[in-house]
Amino acid sequence: MRYVFFLMVVAVGVSCQEEKIFTNEEVDYHEFISYKDFKTTLVRVTSIIDPNLRQSKVDALWDSLVANKQTPFVFGDSVCFLYKSQGTSVNWAGDFNRWSPTFVGQKLGDSDIWFVEKTFPQDARLDYKVVVDGVWKVDSFNPFIQYSGFGPNSELRMPLWKIPEETSPTPNIPKGTLSENQMIQSIATNLNYTVQYKVYTPSSYQSMDNLPVIYVTDGHEYADDKLGSMVIVLDNLIHQKKIKPIIAVFVDPRDPNNLSNNRRMQELRANQKFANFLCDELVPAIDATYRTIKNASHRAILGTSLGGWNSAFVGFVRSDVFNLIGIHSPAFDNTIIQNYAESTPLPLKVFMSTGIINDTQNQARAMKSVLEQKAYSLNYKEVNQGHSWGNWKGLLEEPLTYFFASN
Repeated sequence: MRYVFFLMVVAVGVSCQEEKIFTNEEVDYHEFISYKDFKTTLVRVTSIIDPNLRQSKVDALWDSLVANKQTPFVFGDSVCFLYKSQGTSVNWAGDFNRWSPTFVGQKLGDSDIWFVEKTFPQDARLDYKVVVDGVWKVDSFNPFIQYSGFGPNSELRMPLWKIPEETSPTPNIPKGTLSENQMIQSIATNLNYTVQYKVYTPSSYQSMDNLPVIYVTDGHEYADDKLGSMVIVLDNLIHQKKIKPIIAVFVDPRDPNNLSNNRRMQELRANQKFANFLCDELVPAIDATYRTIKNASHRAILGTSLGGWNSAFVGFVRSDVFNLIGIHSPAFDNTIIQNYAESTPLPLKVFMSTGIINDTQNQARAMKSVLEQKAYSLNYKEVNQGHSWGNWKGLLEEPLTYFFASN
């Protein structure tokens, strides 16, 4: 793979901060044919003795890298994280080091460019931030952003990673409808509080009957176009006839009266009362209101992290209601894995995925081994990513087509 960068021929002393339009005649094309070629050029330019000439050449090189979306610079499996700063320290933290700023930048000569070199699988995609003098920030020189539940992160895209097409809106196709928030008051013996949720119905829903349903925990994030993008994915897959038209119920763990109070830590950690709420309260309410198939074999539950643990738990304790179990990056404890290992097989069909760069691969692989030994119907996938919505939204097509493929 080759990358072309534009090294601008500028006069000594011209700053990259000046707004200037360069014509083709003013551009010297330099083609980096290898990572070594890039690194040699970077070191040579930043080692120029004359300070004015060095600054003009560094600015020109930097502008060319930014213009070509190559900060970080990526070639093959090699990555050079780069940042331009007058600060006294620049570090990087992200999925690759468990969000600890242990990638320590070095300054290139007397320039204001900081760098650190790493290698990753060529199909990896990872979230990160830059830490400048102790301040965490997105990489302002990298245009690629992936949102998390805590806001935007910068995104490292290795050369063989491709944007999943189904996660981008398709113009001029029929779109389903996502309802406003609906409320259900759980009974005292279950949650004893109000839960809010939204319901997705496919295009032309009013002419349909007997639709499968998927229940989604952390639903406010799965349904968010910046995070899980699940509404976009559903519209695309239904339009492409990759899946049947389905209903999706996005269950929001936040207190409707205080959205800063997120109850997922209590709801999703093998909580029998939450499982009973879903199965004995929410499912009957949805079945009474919407045109559903009232059968466990056509009813799925999907969640990520603790929600993945919850999906497995609901499948274990309430397979009378849910037979289709969707699990993204499961934060399992040992008990749920042991539960499956010690029980007779249940009538479940399981999709499970995990990233393998500081994600939940150990727990997922342990459960995979158990499910395979028990001869469960299992679709399992690993990707070179971390614990991120960029990972999970790119793995929505797999469980949806596994559970609800068009015939």
